[in-house]
Amino acid sequence: MRKLKLDELNRASVEEFKAQEKLPVAVVLDNVRSMHNVGSIFRTSDGFAVEQVCLCGITAQPPHREIEKTALGATSSVNWQYFETPLLAVDHLRAEGYKIIAIEQAESSTMLNTFTPTAGEKYALIFGNEVNGVSDEVMQQVDTCIEIPQFGTKHSFNIVVSAGIVLWDFYSKIVHG
Repeated sequence: MRKLKLDELNRASVEEFKAQEKLPVAVVLDNVRSMHNVGSIFRTSDGFAVEQVCLCGITAQPPHREIEKTALGATSSVNWQYFETPLLAVDHLRAEGYKIIAIEQAESSTMLNTFTPTAGEKYALIFGNEVNGVSDEVMQQVDTCIEIPQFGTKHSFNIVVSAGIVLWDFYSKIVHG
Protein backbone atom coordinates (compact mmCIF):
# COMPACT_ATOMS: atom_id res chain seq x y z
CA MET A 1 0.00 0.00 0.00
CA ARG A 2 1.24 3.47 -0.89
CA LYS A 3 0.37 6.68 0.97
CA LEU A 4 -1.12 9.40 -1.20
CA LYS A 5 0.93 12.52 -1.88
CA LEU A 6 -0.60 15.90 -0.95
CA ASP A 7 -1.31 16.76 -4.59
CA GLU A 8 -3.22 13.47 -4.96
CA LEU A 9 -5.70 14.31 -2.17
CA ASN A 10 -7.79 16.63 -4.38
CA ARG A 11 -8.56 18.99 -1.51
CA ALA A 12 -10.83 21.97 -2.10
CA SER A 13 -9.32 25.43 -2.34
CA VAL A 14 -10.46 27.97 0.26
CA GLU A 15 -12.82 29.46 -2.35
CA GLU A 16 -14.25 26.03 -3.24
CA PHE A 17 -14.61 25.17 0.45
CA LYS A 18 -16.51 28.39 1.16
CA ALA A 19 -18.91 27.62 -1.72
CA GLN A 20 -19.54 23.95 -0.89
CA GLU A 21 -22.46 22.63 1.12
CA LYS A 22 -21.73 22.61 4.85
CA LEU A 23 -22.61 20.32 7.70
CA PRO A 24 -25.51 22.16 9.45
CA VAL A 25 -23.45 22.64 12.60
CA ALA A 26 -21.99 25.61 14.45
CA VAL A 27 -19.22 24.87 16.94
CA VAL A 28 -19.35 27.16 19.99
CA LEU A 29 -16.28 27.50 22.21
CA ASP A 30 -17.28 28.60 25.72
CA ASN A 31 -14.23 30.32 27.24
CA VAL A 32 -11.61 27.91 25.88
CA ARG A 33 -8.19 28.81 27.28
CA SER A 34 -5.70 27.03 25.02
CA MET A 35 -4.92 28.63 21.68
CA HIS A 36 -3.66 25.25 20.47
CA ASN A 37 -7.08 23.79 21.26
CA VAL A 38 -8.75 26.66 19.40
CA GLY A 39 -6.55 26.08 16.35
CA SER A 40 -7.17 22.34 16.42
CA ILE A 41 -10.93 22.91 16.59
CA PHE A 42 -10.68 25.15 13.52
CA ARG A 43 -8.79 22.41 11.69
CA THR A 44 -11.31 19.75 12.75
CA SER A 45 -14.20 22.05 11.78
CA ASP A 46 -12.61 22.47 8.34
CA GLY A 47 -12.26 18.69 8.03
CA PHE A 48 -15.98 18.18 8.62
CA ALA A 49 -17.03 21.35 6.72
CA VAL A 50 -19.01 22.89 9.58
CA GLU A 51 -20.91 26.10 8.94
CA GLN A 52 -19.11 28.21 11.52
CA VAL A 53 -17.12 28.44 14.73
CA CYS A 54 -18.24 30.86 17.46
CA LEU A 55 -15.50 32.03 19.81
CA CYS A 56 -16.79 33.28 23.16
CA GLY A 57 -15.44 35.09 26.20
CA ILE A 58 -11.74 34.52 26.84
CA THR A 59 -11.39 32.26 23.77
CA ALA A 60 -8.60 33.72 21.62
CA GLN A 61 -9.36 34.96 18.13
CA PRO A 62 -7.38 34.73 14.89
CA PRO A 63 -5.03 35.94 13.71
CA HIS A 64 -2.61 34.59 16.27
CA ARG A 65 0.44 32.43 15.61
CA GLU A 66 -0.38 30.06 18.50
CA ILE A 67 -3.79 29.37 16.91
CA GLU A 68 -2.26 28.99 13.44
CA LYS A 69 0.28 26.41 14.70
CA THR A 70 -2.53 23.87 14.90
CA ALA A 71 -5.15 25.43 12.59
CA LEU A 72 -2.80 25.20 9.59
CA GLY A 73 -4.79 27.82 7.68
CA ALA A 74 -8.29 26.66 8.68
CA THR A 75 -8.99 30.08 10.20
CA SER A 76 -9.18 31.30 6.58
CA SER A 77 -11.52 28.58 5.34
CA VAL A 78 -13.95 28.21 8.26
CA ASN A 79 -16.36 31.08 8.93
CA TRP A 80 -16.06 32.34 12.48
CA GLN A 81 -17.28 35.11 14.70
CA TYR A 82 -16.58 36.35 18.21
CA PHE A 83 -19.13 36.90 20.98
CA GLU A 84 -18.32 38.66 24.25
CA THR A 85 -20.20 35.95 26.16
CA PRO A 86 -21.38 32.47 25.26
CA LEU A 87 -24.94 33.51 26.13
CA LEU A 88 -24.81 36.10 23.34
CA ALA A 89 -23.74 33.35 20.94
CA VAL A 90 -26.57 31.11 22.14
CA ASP A 91 -29.14 33.90 21.64
CA HIS A 92 -27.76 34.69 18.16
CA LEU A 93 -27.71 31.05 17.05
CA ARG A 94 -31.17 30.32 18.46
CA ALA A 95 -32.51 33.31 16.48
CA GLU A 96 -30.84 31.77 13.39
CA GLY A 97 -32.78 28.54 13.95
CA TYR A 98 -30.10 26.37 15.57
CA LYS A 99 -30.93 23.76 18.20
CA ILE A 100 -28.60 24.48 21.13
CA ILE A 101 -26.73 21.44 22.47
CA ALA A 102 -24.15 21.32 25.24
CA ILE A 103 -21.49 18.62 25.01
CA GLU A 104 -21.20 17.90 28.70
CA GLN A 105 -21.70 15.37 31.48
CA ALA A 106 -25.00 16.33 33.07
CA GLU A 107 -28.21 15.03 34.59
CA SER A 108 -30.58 13.76 31.90
CA SER A 109 -27.93 13.99 29.17
CA THR A 110 -28.36 11.86 26.06
CA MET A 111 -25.50 9.55 25.19
CA LEU A 112 -23.96 10.45 21.84
CA ASN A 113 -24.38 6.96 20.43
CA THR A 114 -28.15 7.13 21.02
CA PHE A 115 -28.67 10.68 19.69
CA THR A 116 -30.10 10.95 16.19
CA PRO A 117 -29.95 14.35 14.44
CA THR A 118 -33.18 15.39 12.74
CA ALA A 119 -33.03 15.96 8.99
CA GLY A 120 -33.21 19.65 8.11
CA GLU A 121 -32.30 20.79 11.64
CA LYS A 122 -29.30 23.01 12.40
CA TYR A 123 -27.22 22.35 15.51
CA ALA A 124 -25.04 24.55 17.71
CA LEU A 125 -22.65 22.30 19.63
CA ILE A 126 -21.20 23.97 22.72
CA PHE A 127 -17.81 22.81 23.97
CA GLY A 128 -16.70 24.19 27.32
CA ASN A 129 -13.64 25.43 29.13
CA GLU A 130 -10.88 22.84 29.63
CA VAL A 131 -11.29 22.89 33.44
CA ASN A 132 -14.89 23.95 34.13
CA GLY A 133 -16.71 22.64 31.06
CA VAL A 134 -19.76 24.39 29.66
CA SER A 135 -20.67 27.32 31.93
CA ASP A 136 -23.62 26.96 34.29
CA GLU A 137 -25.32 29.98 32.68
CA VAL A 138 -25.20 28.31 29.27
CA MET A 139 -26.38 24.96 30.68
CA GLN A 140 -29.57 26.75 31.77
CA GLN A 141 -30.21 27.84 28.16
CA VAL A 142 -29.54 24.67 26.15
CA ASP A 143 -32.20 22.63 24.39
CA THR A 144 -30.46 19.38 25.27
CA CYS A 145 -27.17 17.94 26.38
CA ILE A 146 -25.14 15.20 24.73
CA GLU A 147 -22.59 13.15 26.63
CA ILE A 148 -19.80 11.08 25.10
CA PRO A 149 -19.76 7.61 26.68
CA GLN A 150 -16.49 6.92 28.50
CA PHE A 151 -15.19 3.71 30.00
CA GLY A 152 -11.85 4.53 31.64
CA THR A 153 -10.70 6.13 34.87
CA LYS A 154 -10.52 9.74 33.64
CA HIS A 155 -13.48 12.09 33.88
CA SER A 156 -13.29 13.68 30.45
CA PHE A 157 -11.69 13.81 27.03
CA ASN A 158 -9.60 16.74 25.82
CA ILE A 159 -11.86 19.32 24.13
CA VAL A 160 -10.30 18.67 20.72
CA VAL A 161 -10.82 14.93 21.05
CA SER A 162 -14.42 15.58 22.13
CA ALA A 163 -15.00 17.84 19.14
CA GLY A 164 -13.56 15.23 16.77
CA ILE A 165 -15.73 12.46 18.21
CA VAL A 166 -18.93 14.52 18.16
CA LEU A 167 -18.37 16.09 14.74
CA TRP A 168 -17.58 12.70 13.19
CA ASP A 169 -20.74 11.27 14.77
CA PHE A 170 -22.90 14.13 13.46
CA TYR A 171 -21.25 13.95 10.03
CA SER A 172 -21.77 10.21 9.74
CA LYS A 173 -25.40 10.38 10.91
CA ILE A 174 -26.38 13.45 8.85
CA VAL A 175 -24.48 12.79 5.62
CA HIS A 176 -24.52 8.99 5.60
CA GLY A 177 -27.55 8.55 7.90
